[in-house]
Amino acid sequence: MHAVASLLVALVGLIHVYILVLEMFWWTTPKGRKAFGLTPEFAQASKVLAANQGLYNGFLAAGLFWGLLRADVPTQGFFLGCVFVAGLYGAATASRKILFIQSLPAALAGLALALA
Repeated sequence: MHAVASLLVALVGLIHVYILVLEMFWWTTPKGRKAFGLTPEFAQASKVLAANQGLYNGFLAAGLFWGLLRADVPTQGFFLGCVFVAGLYGAATASRKILFIQSLPAALAGLALALA
């Protein structure tokens, strides 16, 4: 079960690396605009804010990977909790799909971590 938990924690980390790339580097590209449902004008006007969001997602990923490298379950749990809460907030304020992209994977990884 420990291997499954580690795999799920790593998956959540990779999701956040991908979000970092979307928000920091691809925000104004067709791929970035499609992912977030943006017009070219809004994407251009908000690209600095999106890059800041991307950096925060990178910190979440870094924390998860740090916890994995140290085999530190409390650190992994803390960062999974941060991802879960961020996903709930995003789902409530921006898009419901964030619940399934962030909160659900974090909850599943947290459950696997608790059972391991």
